[in-house]
Order: sequence, then C-alpha cells, then structure tokens
Amino acid sequence: MSKDNLDPYTDLAIESRDLATERTGSEVKGVKVNEQEIDHAKVTRIEVMNQQAAEALGKKPGHYVTIETDKLRDNNRQIHEYLSGIMAKELNQLIDYNSLTQSFDKEPTILVIGLGNWNATPDALGPRVIHNLLVTRHLYNSSPEDVKDGMRPVCALAPGVLGLTGIETAEILKGVIDRVNPQLVVAVDSLVAREAKHLNSTIQISNTGIYPGSGIGKQRLGITKEDMEVPVIALGIPTVVNSVTIVNDTIDKLMKDESLTNSNLQQGLKQIDDQQKQQLIQRILQPYLGDLIMTPKGIDEVIRDVGRIIAGGLNVAFHPDIKAEDVSLYLQ
Repeated sequence: MSKDNLDPYTDLAIESRDLATERTGSEVKGVKVNEQEIDHAKVTRIEVMNQQAAEALGKKPGHYVTIETDKLRDNNRQIHEYLSGIMAKELNQLIDYNSLTQSFDKEPTILVIGLGNWNATPDALGPRVIHNLLVTRHLYNSSPEDVKDGMRPVCALAPGVLGLTGIETAEILKGVIDRVNPQLVVAVDSLVAREAKHLNSTIQISNTGIYPGSGIGKQRLGITKEDMEVPVIALGIPTVVNSVTIVNDTIDKLMKDESLTNSNLQQGLKQIDDQQKQQLIQRILQPYLGDLIMTPKGIDEVIRDVGRIIAGGLNVAFHPDIKAEDVSLYLQ
C-alpha cells in the first residue's frame, strides 16, 4: 500500500469495473458486461476488449467470469455440487480444448498450480484444492483406450511461497513447465477483495493469468501466457480484505446514515474532501495497522469447503466422464 494512495487493492474485475464507473460516471468504453441470475448464484462475465479499457480498470485485456453466491459459506453438500457444476461450465467456456488438441494431436496435458501458503489458512486455498484434485497424468498412458476417452492427463503442484522457498513461484513453475510440457496451466489462489460482501462468496475465473500477491500490493513475477509461453487460466476466491477498506466504508456509511442526519458527527464528516479523508484514515491506521489484512471468522471451514467446490469443478471440467452430481465421489 502506498502512503500517498489509500485506495485499497482488489483482485476482482467486478470491483475494478465498479471503481472505474464511479470515477468516470459512466460505463468504461471497451468493456463488455453480461450478467445472469441463476439458481443460488449470479454470474457476471466481463470482457476487457482493448488496452485503453485495460488501463481504466487496471486489468489485462481478456475475459473475467465472477460467480457470486453466499451459498459458498453454507454447509450444504448438494448445493456445493451444483456450484461445482456451474464453475465447470464457465471454466470450459474459457478453455478451447479443440484448439489444444489439434495443436498437439493428443489430449492436452493440464498443469494445476495451487498458489499460496499452506501454513496461513486464508492463503491456503491453492494447496487445499490440490489436495482434493483428481490427478491422472501418471496413469493416463497406461489406461485402456475406453477409459482414456473419459479423462485427460492432469498433474498438479503446490510450490509454496517466496517466504518459504526463497524462490519466486513463477521461477519454479517455469522449470516445471519446461520439463512437463503442459498445454494449459490453471493457477488457483486466494484473492483480495475491496468490498467485504465478496469475502468467501465469490469465485473469479479469468484467461489472463495472475500476478501472485498483487492484491496486497506485492510485486511478483507473473504467471501469464506471455511469461510461461503456455495459456494460463487463473481462478480463486477472495478470502481477505485490507483494513483500509473497513475504515473507508465505515466513514462513508456514517456520512450517509439517515439516523445521524444533521448530527454534528455527520456534518463534520461531510465537510472533509477525499484528500482529508485519506489523511484521516492514514492517521488511524499508521504506523502499525496500515498493511493489516483481515479475514472473517470460520475461515478454516470455508477454505475446506471451497477447496472441495473448486477441486470438484476442475474435475468436472477436465474429465468428460465426471458429472456434477457425482463430484463428491472424486474428492478426498
């Protein structure tokens, strides 16, 4: 977080689009948005069509799919299986299997990377997904032909984080890619939200890759098609929010709270401009809380359940013989 700019970071394209719309007062040119209400969820598909739109949103050109549902937090196995199926359907819309198969004249090898720190629960989504993923690359070549028709060669890796290994995740991944030669990389990571309502209730899928740690302002090597020389799908859920967001939202709500209308507190807050508000937040959070990242209670259960949902969705998407209603049979 820059001391001169207290705007909170976000990994979510829907939040970046909302911020850009607030700044300009209108929809950003070059951004196509499609929203769909389905059972238990809302699906928003955003296409960033050119570089100008990318600069306005702070997101690379490409497709971003967001599945919003508070059912992610519920302990309901049937609904979780349904959401795995929805995720698989949206994921397969971004993966051109025919193109991958034609290019290599065989079923594409898929490498799934579980990004994050397994020692820090809010950051452990990636490793948790890998724990539940159905990996088949080591079995594929020795399987009967009729079995091969229903699956694809999938391999997986949870490489840890820079603080544990001393090696950039992208460096580890590049070495593995050069050796394994996958035709597609899927990177799963915990994300950062700007709005608390999106915590543990939103799945984002994109075909633009990912920069690990970018949501909290870290500068890391990218895991993208340009960097890896392989198509990269990024997938994750927001599990943390910056403390700046909490304080900023609290001030905004106080300024709009009808129960405080004409109160001295509200009148005083309405007299400060954006710069003064940023200075106020800085005085509240600095020097000790400025980089505080927060996560809701019960994160252990959420990571466990969402790890199964995402792994189930990946299993359904990758292997034609696995159906959404049978997803639990392939989870640990």
